[in-house]
Amino acid sequence: MPEQPNDPTALPTAHPASDHAPDPAIEPAAEPATDLDPFTPPDADEARARRVPASLFRIAERHAATDEQRRRQTHPAVLAPHEAIRLVAFLLSGAALRDGDEPDVDHADLTAALSLIPTARGEMDELEAGLLRMARGRGMTWPEIAFGLGLGTPQAARQRYERLADRTAAD
Repeated sequence: MPEQPNDPTALPTAHPASDHAPDPAIEPAAEPATDLDPFTPPDADEARARRVPASLFRIAERHAATDEQRRRQTHPAVLAPHEAIRLVAFLLSGAALRDGDEPDVDHADLTAALSLIPTARGEMDELEAGLLRMARGRGMTWPEIAFGLGLGTPQAARQRYERLADRTAAD
């Protein structure tokens, strides 16, 4: 029996084929089926990776848009450890170009950057632990915090906080 056009129990049918094949230069390829499947949970790593640039843009736009706002950094005229590490890495990778007569990065520069890693890691641990305490103090739940950190479970977020709190309390 042919399907009735207004039958509410009928399954949706595909649109009739057009007279021409889609041009890949004009029409984008379809997304993978998992992106469209409402029954497949999103990949947490991919979702977090997509949030990183959006997060940086949001914070820069809202809190570092002017010179005055950017001056709130640790010290506007001195590199913080994480900035020094990033600068050496960017110069070595070609992501940043040397300026004028600036010397090439040498082994001593690399040693200096590597020497700063524990300091930068400790500062990040303290910053993360403090931010987690403030998030909890502002009423964020462990599931919300786990989402923000890109962790799979609220328990993982709580355990991460406990490890950070232990590490930073000893300092």
